Amino acid sequence: MPRQFLPALRGLLIPRAAAPTRPAPETKDLLAGNSYVSMSYAGVTNMWGTPGRADGWDMERVIVEGYERSIWTFKSVEAISKHVSTLPIQIGRGGDERRFEETLEDHPLLRLLNSKANPLETGDVFKKRLSAQLLLSKKGVFIEKTYSRAGTLVRLDLLPPDRVQIIPDARNADYVAHFEFTDYSGQVRELLPKHVIWIRDPHPTDPFCGVTPLEAAGLSIDLDVKARTYNISFIDNDGRPGGIVGIDLDDVDPREVDRIQQRLAPGAHNAGQLTLVGTGPGGVTYVDTSARPREMAYETLSSTSKGEILAAFGVPESIVGNASERTYANADREEWTFWDHTELPHLNLVASGFDGETDDDWVVRFDTSGVQALEFPRRQEREEARKEWEAGLITIDEYRKIAGRAPFGVPQSRALWISPQKAPVPANAADAAALGLGPDPAAEGQAGTPPTGAPLPPGTSPDSAAADVAAARALGPGQGAADVAAARALGEPLALPAGTQTATEAVAEARAATTSPGPGDAAADVARARGTQEETGLPGAAAEDVASAREPVETKALPKNDGHEVTDDDFDALSMAVAAAVTALLARQEGVILARLRAPKIRKGTRYWEPENDDDVRHVDADLDQDRVVSAARWADETAQTLTPILQLAAIATARKVGQALTGADTVPPAAAAAAIVSAAYAGEAITGFLAELAEVLHDTQLDAEGIWDLERAVTGFYMSAEPALVARIAETCAVATINGAADAAAEHAGPGVIRTWITRGDDRVRPAHKALQGKTLPVGTPYTVGGASLRYPGDPFAPIALTVNCRCRLHYDTDPKE
Repeated sequence: MPRQFLPALRGLLIPRAAAPTRPAPETKDLLAGNSYVSMSYAGVTNMWGTPGRADGWDMERVIVEGYERSIWTFKSVEAISKHVSTLPIQIGRGGDERRFEETLEDHPLLRLLNSKANPLETGDVFKKRLSAQLLLSKKGVFIEKTYSRAGTLVRLDLLPPDRVQIIPDARNADYVAHFEFTDYSGQVRELLPKHVIWIRDPHPTDPFCGVTPLEAAGLSIDLDVKARTYNISFIDNDGRPGGIVGIDLDDVDPREVDRIQQRLAPGAHNAGQLTLVGTGPGGVTYVDTSARPREMAYETLSSTSKGEILAAFGVPESIVGNASERTYANADREEWTFWDHTELPHLNLVASGFDGETDDDWVVRFDTSGVQALEFPRRQEREEARKEWEAGLITIDEYRKIAGRAPFGVPQSRALWISPQKAPVPANAADAAALGLGPDPAAEGQAGTPPTGAPLPPGTSPDSAAADVAAARALGPGQGAADVAAARALGEPLALPAGTQTATEAVAEARAATTSPGPGDAAADVARARGTQEETGLPGAAAEDVASAREPVETKALPKNDGHEVTDDDFDALSMAVAAAVTALLARQEGVILARLRAPKIRKGTRYWEPENDDDVRHVDADLDQDRVVSAARWADETAQTLTPILQLAAIATARKVGQALTGADTVPPAAAAAAIVSAAYAGEAITGFLAELAEVLHDTQLDAEGIWDLERAVTGFYMSAEPALVARIAETCAVATINGAADAAAEHAGPGVIRTWITRGDDRVRPAHKALQGKTLPVGTPYTVGGASLRYPGDPFAPIALTVNCRCRLHYDTDPKE
């Protein structure tokens, strides 16, 4: 049997789960003499939403009419695919989203995707075609892999999507039994799934189908192309002048009339000229034809279609070349939005298709480290970190980590420099000695070295005044402070140069010159103090003051313990208290709003006023002011005032427990109470949003309301349906934000030697971004980075709401063993 009949026979004998057959597309010429053709499928008026999912997708027509004829579709596809073609492919593992910790330099995929994919295409051309097909094809992208006899990948070829047929697995074990590819000679080749990479933007319900922006933008593309074609045809066939002047042509030679009439010839080259036509005897008229509503309608249609097409592809207008009416900051923000929301997900989708060619722990991705637009959030993060360093909240090494640079690891870079004097706060005893703020631990036990203790107060060095006094006493009379310094430098007493007057001689000379009969009160006090010290051998009052001053400094060292971790009971107790307070507040709020609906002052001047007589002017055909009824601002303030005392008590209790566990001190930093205030403000904002929804309900209800009782029923129904979810969300969010915020403030107040570890609930409600943080340990004060955003702690109210709402995570605090 001839080979070309085998595919047809196989289709008759082997049943397959293919899409239902559809009638051949009907072709209609919209405009005679023009090359543009519009096609529609039976029963479907929008060609882009074809039946049968991907099987009805006419790829050739998509290219001709949707890509080649629509400037905005073309520019959107170009804007996205050009980055796919120019960015190199990396294979690595470890590290973060910016850089791999370890990369592969020699792999078949790197040679194919970055150098030569096949004999016809370079890696850049291959990647650009792949990206464009992925954006335009509803079937997705099919890549045929060719291996050498040794099993090495040596070639990648893009297959035309409309020539590839997906044959589902009859048993649904592997989904795809094989692929059938019809080559350009008409031969059908059967390709095993292991030889094909199938990449598609997944469809929500059909695993054998993808999605493309053209489906959503199809009507807009049709309107844009047809509107342009219509206007081109109108200009070609109309040749309408800018104005017409009518004059009396009764006595004009016919040849002159013909010459004038030729000026009405169609064509764009005659547009905008004045034209002469004949009128009645002696008549002169002028008609302006330069502006018509049709032109204005075209401009509106073109602008609307452009915006819809660009929105479907996720490409801002400034990316495709028009940055007018935008500031530099807005243009930069649009570029970052394009990369963050459109380009990066597209790059990840393309790169993920090649993960099967590497081991499990190696990842394929595009190298975006050189993309300037992605530096926008990092610049903001560095600016915030610089401000925190200038305020003395973080160290130089902590800032360098945030900036992506290696820390110095020296005492000066590990210390906190407190503003405004920039006084250093050392991280440990060794750093204190290096900074001149404490004794050197290496000199412990040496002669003349004071015993090791806690770092001395700022401004005090190891060469303290007490050490100077001791050295001076050892030298005896006859030498001064200069002698002491010299003796210290050489390790032995030195005699002064000849002729140099010592301190003793100067004192004797001064005493001889004095008129006083004997030593003064000061000298007697000094002698009496010396005698007392020599008798007792104990330090004086000054030394006792120094010792008592050192005691609180010594207690700053963090004790070694098992740390502290807030429990579910802490969250649940506060959540129940907040829920009870919010429930009571909402009940009172509902009663007040219902009372306001019935109040004559609110109903006066509306159609809900019951007139007392025929001349009652207080009854007019107007709606109630729903914003005045709900009074959102008032309830937001009342919510914050109601919850602030409850949250502050919980914050203070939590801060005390953390402080006692880490330092043994029963102190509450001011930042702990600040966490409660911020959480209460969030609750007020949530109530504002809740009441804004209620105002919309009242507005919509008034469209069909017959009386005030309809509005009352709408209010009651709204509270019954929406109140439970609101109470649960506010209670949980406030509890997590307050408890974690107070605990983090107390841990940061305990000192730089505290670390914290992210702990999740470990159930299916934990979002993937927080699952990735499970067990991650950071120094206190260093924020966690999640999806490009920074979280100081779980439930941080300043973080994006998508990372905090319904969060139930917590932190475990402990002392750093290295500290």
